[in-house]
Amino acid sequence: MNPASAPYQPETSIVAFKSDKHMHDALMHNLEGMLYCCLYDKDWTMVFVSNGCKELTGYDPDDLLQNKHISYEAVTLEDDRIMVRDTINNALNEGTRYEVEYRIKHANGSVIWVLERGNPIYNDAGAVIALEGYIQNIAKRKSIEQSLLAAELKYRSIFENTLEGIFQTTADGHYLIVNQSLARMYGYSSPEELILAFNNIQEQLYVKPGRREEFVQLLKDNDSVEKFESLVYRKDKSTIWISENARVVLDESGNLLYYEGTVENITARKSYEEKLEYQAMHDSLTGLPNRNMLNDRLQLCINFANRYKNKMAVAFLDLDQFKLINDSMGHEVGDELLIIMANRLSSSVREIDTVVRLGGDEFVILLTNIDDTNDIFLSMQRVLEAVAVPLTINSLDYLVTCSIGVSIYPNDGLDANALLRNADTAMYKAKKAGRNNFQIYTQALNIALTERVTLEYNLRQAIELEEFILYYQPKVNFATGKICGAEALIRWQPEGGELISPLKFINIAEETGLIETIGEWVLATACYKAKALQEKTGQYIPIAVNVSPRQFRQSNLANTIKKILTVTQLDPSYLELEITENTLIDDSTKFIETLHSLKKIGVKLAIDDFGTGYSSLAYLKDFPIDRLKIDKVFVSSIEEDPANKAILKAIIVLGQSLGIEVIAEGVETKYQYDYLKSIGCDELQGYYYSKPLPEQKFEQFVIDQIR
Repeated sequence: MNPASAPYQPETSIVAFKSDKHMHDALMHNLEGMLYCCLYDKDWTMVFVSNGCKELTGYDPDDLLQNKHISYEAVTLEDDRIMVRDTINNALNEGTRYEVEYRIKHANGSVIWVLERGNPIYNDAGAVIALEGYIQNIAKRKSIEQSLLAAELKYRSIFENTLEGIFQTTADGHYLIVNQSLARMYGYSSPEELILAFNNIQEQLYVKPGRREEFVQLLKDNDSVEKFESLVYRKDKSTIWISENARVVLDESGNLLYYEGTVENITARKSYEEKLEYQAMHDSLTGLPNRNMLNDRLQLCINFANRYKNKMAVAFLDLDQFKLINDSMGHEVGDELLIIMANRLSSSVREIDTVVRLGGDEFVILLTNIDDTNDIFLSMQRVLEAVAVPLTINSLDYLVTCSIGVSIYPNDGLDANALLRNADTAMYKAKKAGRNNFQIYTQALNIALTERVTLEYNLRQAIELEEFILYYQPKVNFATGKICGAEALIRWQPEGGELISPLKFINIAEETGLIETIGEWVLATACYKAKALQEKTGQYIPIAVNVSPRQFRQSNLANTIKKILTVTQLDPSYLELEITENTLIDDSTKFIETLHSLKKIGVKLAIDDFGTGYSSLAYLKDFPIDRLKIDKVFVSSIEEDPANKAILKAIIVLGQSLGIEVIAEGVETKYQYDYLKSIGCDELQGYYYSKPLPEQKFEQFVIDQIR
């Protein structure tokens, strides 16, 4: 039987009706939110409110029906009421459903966001007479939306206002997103302008070719990259240094979406680092490469020579007169002189060569790409000539020369240290050769240097071990033929070794400053001996002691001698100081001033090696001296060279006219003795009379003279 054709059964309909009503009531009761129907009047009078009203608003349905106790519009937050009416009215005017979100004030005082959806109810004339709809609580959703919005605003603010550049790029080098900071960093007015300007990041951004490929490869290998530093172009083609941090972004299937990251402008830091590196590798005064850079540059030169099978040279240069100028004229003048010399050195070599300042007045020149050794000689000659050009500082004229030592790779060394060491050795030889010249290193120089270093070490030890002794060479008065004094001469007697002549070590002692300690010991020992001889023999024998140029320049020399005389109780008149006139070269005014201060003590003064130095005879009238010692060079050849006889006569006449006694050194033959006596020389010293004697033999010599 077809159900559609079944006869109508009232009982069934009633059951169905009751069932539908039950379902309707159940839905109305269980629905979260409130169903309503209100009249479309000025008060929107509620004519139906579902049970959900209590949960939604806090009010019972009866409170809202007919606006009995409160109207629903009064429940609506006052700030939102006009907006709600306008939204609903606009929808009604357009004949559509309405939907509006707004806030209501719960009976407990809290504010709740709600969503209202509804439809108009029309009368037969088509006029709206009522509204029906549904209102639900959307507070949770609104809270989530607001949180999301706040987060979006926060991160958008960070994105737009952070000082770091932020970007997303495609793998093939196009920008997808950039922020304002990145646009500004690259010189563009807006992110949009930057994005439009770039179609190939590698070609348009990075200065170094292939830099983008390196960046992408690191991302492929590690999924991220940190502190990727590059030099990049800005819009105006100027350059800046940047540091990038980036990562790979994939979709759910693991496919590449884009690269994203940040960019920092590190130009200031790079500039500071470069400045620090420059300062570490360059001399602050002259701007030349310094000692720190020397080894690197030298190794590059060696590598270059090996590669092209040619030579390179190391020239070690020292300014000859710098210390004197720096000490006497002040460091400002010294610094200005160094700057001038640095410029001269740089200008006198090729662009491929390197000039380095080691410190003080020492420079190193690296000559590379040398095929002909003669080129080295020509280059060094240019340097010597450039340095020796007179210069003016603070209206004063100066003339400075230099001494240069040269070592050649690979002949004179296979590494940087050996080449520098051997060039220094050659420079020392140039100093010894009279300065203002250059010398090439040889193996013989190395042997000589080794011997010198050993000697210097042993010399220092000799002071500690008290290995020095004094010999005494008698002086004889021509008139009486008797001893009238003696010169104390130092000798070095190492334990178990041979006696060492002062010719081998005095110069080293002078250069190293050891002469000051040694000289003081000689003075004290000689004074003790003179006093002991007086007490033992009753004879007053003056003892002469050589004072080296370095000793003579000591500011406390006079005080030192005073103390020695006081301690030894020797009468000052029995101590004679012999000073070479070469000492005058450094400072004639100071020289004469020191002579007078010594003379006030009461000691005797003698000019040693007279006639071989650089002083003018005019100075003699200012010298408070007691003796002139004629250098033996004039005595030794009077038999063969008549001119020396004339010189001897002239010196003796000069001395006697000034009231100064004259003593001849190096008298070895009777002819010399007779001639000097015949022309009126006062005293003699030499092998003809006696060679230098050890202390005991000298004492016996004096005793024998008395007998």
